[in-house]
Amino acid sequence: MLSESRSGRLAAWGNALLAGFVSPDDAVLAIVGEDAVHRVEGLPGEGVPVGLTLALGRLRALGVRGLRVALPAPGHPLGLSGPPEFNARALEAEEAVVCHGAAFGLVPEVSEAGPAGDVHVEVVWHCLAVREAPPADVPSLGEAERELAEALREATAVLSRMDVAGSGPVAEAAIDAYRARSEAGRGREVLAPGYPPRAVRVLELAQRVGLLVSLAHGSGQGGAVSASEMAARGEALRPVERTARRAQVAAYNSVVEQRELG
Repeated sequence: MLSESRSGRLAAWGNALLAGFVSPDDAVLAIVGEDAVHRVEGLPGEGVPVGLTLALGRLRALGVRGLRVALPAPGHPLGLSGPPEFNARALEAEEAVVCHGAAFGLVPEVSEAGPAGDVHVEVVWHCLAVREAPPADVPSLGEAERELAEALREATAVLSRMDVAGSGPVAEAAIDAYRARSEAGRGREVLAPGYPPRAVRVLELAQRVGLLVSLAHGSGQGGAVSASEMAARGEALRPVERTARRAQVAAYNSVVEQRELG
């Protein structure tokens, strides 16, 4: 939850490219990030995996006008529209990109390669057929922002009640790392050119809520230390985590929703 998903980067910068806000080279550079290479497999008309630049151009030629994000979890097919085969693949990866304007979806498969000490990450996006239907359980930006504000209050109350409000060296180190990343990222786009400021606010708040949830799940501090108490903590925070995921999807998908509204 703390780091930007690969599907989020692909959708955000792919949308910026499709709208003419960035060049193909700049879009691909942002999408790949710290990974070594991204390829797309299964594109119509292509018998072998191709690079992102060619893939994004081919998707545009096939009628794709926008890209949406899906962040599903067990029992929550967030952002998906079917068919079951695609949903299962996306659920296994815990993320996917769904094309708007043409019935395709992209699911990442991440692998590591190289010798010890020089390992690099490679990503293959599998292009599959999807059902053209409204994505599941995606709120508007306004709804997401309101829900997040309440979720932040709820998460803080839950952690305080369970005496795991972020104390201890592990939690402090995680918060310091998060702040350092935020400081280093100032001056760059949080999403990509073309996104409304409200989408940026929603995504940043969703990541903040996600930080609290991650600390709660990863911390053994405070009073909730038994297995039953840890389970109770997870159960109490599950709706908060769900809200944060819904908000992330709403932020990434906002430019597509705006275009649909005209």
